[in-house]
Amino acid sequence: MKQVKQKLLIIAGTLSVILGIIGIFVPILPTTPFLLLAAFCYSRSSENFYNWLIGNKFCGQYIRNYLQGKGIPLKQKLYTIILLWATIMFTVFFIIKPLWLKSILIFIVIAVTVHIVIIKTYKYKK
Repeated sequence: MKQVKQKLLIIAGTLSVILGIIGIFVPILPTTPFLLLAAFCYSRSSENFYNWLIGNKFCGQYIRNYLQGKGIPLKQKLYTIILLWATIMFTVFFIIKPLWLKSILIFIVIAVTVHIVIIKTYKYKK
């Protein structure tokens, strides 16, 4: 039973990493929660996978800073917010027609923006 739980956690962690990576390029999909979920799953199932994730050159520092309460760098916050608004506004004005769906997307973009702004801003030490 323990091995089944371990394998399920590894699968969940891997899917979370994949969704987190997709979230880097698709603003409506949150990156941070998926990467944190992956870290949680890996920490409970595989020390090797956890160390790989935390030591990863693309997202390791990001996860460590967030887990340690240091926050997200300002440049990353700005990039995320700009890409988020550009993608959602393009969708609202050119892709979808129903007003109710446009309203939901606008609510989501505002809520996600507020969430990103509230997260502590990490300042690199020189």
